[in-house]
Amino acid sequence: MSTVRIPPVLRTATGGQKQIEVAGGTVREVLDRLVAAHPGLAPQLLTSDGDLNRFVNVFLNEVDIRHLEGLDTPVAERDTIVLLPAMAGGAA
Repeated sequence: MSTVRIPPVLRTATGGQKQIEVAGGTVREVLDRLVAAHPGLAPQLLTSDGDLNRFVNVFLNEVDIRHLEGLDTPVAERDTIVLLPAMAGGAA
């Protein structure tokens, strides 16, 4: 199983868990299973078509999946996936 690291902003949807072990052969499979187990993550991570939300960065072993095969990037046991939603805002 791969380890998915959950940032503080998403932990309310995972019951406060910082890391979750999830099985899957690709990043897409891991995220689909993560969202199936924690449905509150779906609107924050995925579009209605099941694609990755454009404001979410995903890293596999410290490499942005956009530089690999995107959601179809293969995942091996003991890999680490880090979810990083973009932060924006502030006062003008």
